[in-house]
This record gives sequence, structure tokens and C-alpha cells, in this order.
Amino acid sequence: SITIPSSVTSTGDEAFKDRRSLTSITIPNSVTSIGEGAFSGCRSINSISIPDSVSIIRDLTFFFCRSLTSIKIPNSLTIIGNRAFDCCSSLTLISIPDNVITIGEGAFLRCISLNSIKIPNSVTSIGDYAFKYCESLNSIKIPNSVTSIGEKAFGNCNSLTSITIPSSVTSIGDYVFKDCESLTSIVIPNSVTSIGNGAFKGCKSLTSITIPSSVTSTGDEAFKDCESLTTIVIPDSVTS
Repeated sequence: SITIPSSVTSTGDEAFKDRRSLTSITIPNSVTSIGEGAFSGCRSINSISIPDSVSIIRDLTFFFCRSLTSIKIPNSLTIIGNRAFDCCSSLTLISIPDNVITIGEGAFLRCISLNSIKIPNSVTSIGDYAFKYCESLNSIKIPNSVTSIGEKAFGNCNSLTSITIPSSVTSIGDYVFKDCESLTSIVIPNSVTSIGNGAFKGCKSLTSITIPSSVTSTGDEAFKDCESLTTIVIPDSVTS
């Protein structure tokens, strides 16, 4: 275990990278900045508490911390960086505080044990493949503050059964829900104007879908391999 002294205000990039035997670390309130990849590859750490003094979890900070089961994220946090928790395969739940605006690309990629997550109303964008391969995630509520959902954001979330897209979203990007094999229902709001390539490709349990009259285009293979889809309503507004 390591205790960072209170005289320290920042940790550099990859400061503790690949310390495979490290099981715990104490970060004091004096630390305001944690470098990129600071704890990446620390595969034995099982829990960590980030102090209120930190506002950004940078890219790859906890990459491949495969024993990490819980983490305390402070209310001071505003950004979760790209692949911050990628391959944290033992992480089961996480609560994102109300001040977070951005969930970066691949932020929770391959968190295969993650079954519950709360996205607060402060979040405006969900990055590309942010929750891809979160195979245990069975439900998620996207708040009305979100205007942008990145490519493949929920791809291969095999346990996800239903999802509601808020009216703040105007487009469903490419492959956003690709291979969500348990997804049986989805509500597309009237705010959506386009559905991207392969958006629902491989959603084998989806039985029906209504495309609202606001939609003017659907991408290539948008509903390909939706084997259970028996009903789809395409409005006159769709021109391509």
C-alpha cells in the first residue's frame, strides 16, 4: 500500500503504472491533479477514494485496474477522461456526481461487471464507445441534459433490455446500440432527425419500433439482423 503525503499537490502521468502488487493507495486532499494513466495496470487495487480537490479524471487513469470493485468519485469532478476506467472488469457500480459534464470516449469500455450506473442531469455528452462491452448493464437512464451520444456508446451491452432516449438528443449515431441482444424496447423521441448506420444492428430481441415523424434519414443497415422485429413504422418524413 502507498500513502501519498499531504505535501503532494499533483501526481505525474503514469506515476504508479503497472505496480501490479499495489493493493491500496491513499490520496490526500492536497492533490488537485492526477496525471494520465497514473494507476493504469495496477491490477491488484480493489478500492480507491478520490479527494474533493480533484476535478478531472484524466485519460487512462485507471486503465486495466481489473480488481477495482468500488471507487468514490467526488462532487468536485467535472470530466471523466477517455478510457479512464477501461478494462476495470470487477467494477460493479458507480455513481457519477452532479457536476460531471463529459463522459469521455471509452470511459467505461469493457467494464464487464458494471450492472448499475447513474448519469446525472449535468452530463451533456457521452463519448464514443463509452459503455461498449458493459455486458452486465441491464438498464440505464439517459438524462434530458444529454445532447450527444457517441458512436458505439452502448454497443454490445448484452444485458440491456430497455432504454429511453431523452428529447434533448437530435441524432442517434452510428452503431450506438449495435449487438444489444437483449434490448426489447426503445423509445425514440420526436427530437431525433437522423438514425445512423447500424444503429440497432444485431438487436435480436427488438420486436417493434416506431420512428417519429421528425426523422428524415436512416443509415445503412440501421436495423440489420433484428431477427425478432415484426413491426416497424416508417413515417413519410423519411427520405433516405
